[in-house]
Amino acid sequence: MAVLSAERIKITTTKSPLWCTIIIIVLGLGFAAIMGTVAKSALNSTDMGSSGTPDLDMSIATAGISGFGMMVLMIMAALAITSEYRFGTIRTTFQAVPNRASVLIAKAGLIGAFGAVLTFVLSFGAYAIAKVFAGSDASVALTLSSDDDWRAIYGLAIISFFSVVLAVAVGAIIRQSAGAIALLLLWPLLIESLFNLFGSFGEKVTPFLPFVNANHFMSSGSSSIDFHWGPWGSLFYFAAFTLVVFGISVVLVNKRDA
Repeated sequence: MAVLSAERIKITTTKSPLWCTIIIIVLGLGFAAIMGTVAKSALNSTDMGSSGTPDLDMSIATAGISGFGMMVLMIMAALAITSEYRFGTIRTTFQAVPNRASVLIAKAGLIGAFGAVLTFVLSFGAYAIAKVFAGSDASVALTLSSDDDWRAIYGLAIISFFSVVLAVAVGAIIRQSAGAIALLLLWPLLIESLFNLFGSFGEKVTPFLPFVNANHFMSSGSSSIDFHWGPWGSLFYFAAFTLVVFGISVVLVNKRDA
């Protein structure tokens, strides 16, 4: 409990978590408003007609949270550990708490729980805002009536938690803010996308990429990727991958000098 209390004080008394939270809220709700406006504009367009209406559903309404917002959340989690290495406060932390694994677990647990609650609440806000901006006609498909719709909401919270754990692990392994942030941004945006260029090899590897599986769990739409399991299998795979990387980070933190 003392470790949790100490980590809570660090998180709540520094400015970067506050600004990251504000950015996540603005991105999540702002993107929902944009997508709602686009859906309404497409419906009212004299050139496109009703056939040009975007398929506005929960996965699209919450795309600002699952996309940009999730990245900011991972950056916040990585900074929670890399900033301590940068300013040397990690030495004091490990002197006060010799069990280094408990420090990483406390950081990941607190920020992960916060991220899960934040994204869960924002999902409902994004749903409401997209509904208002789109209007009743353009938001016909934007409902909470199916399992896929609800999974787009609670799935965000679950993936947010594990994404934070993964970000803390990456930050503990690299120990530099720039390197950790660069890897966390390029990993889902660029590195995993490059496998599409490798033909049949890429097709075989893509179903085993972590963030591809995370998106498979959250998305309610069909996918062109031939997964070997369903959405819940993708969640377990992403969770297992995250825990393996976190375990590696614990081993490295215990072996290295602070």
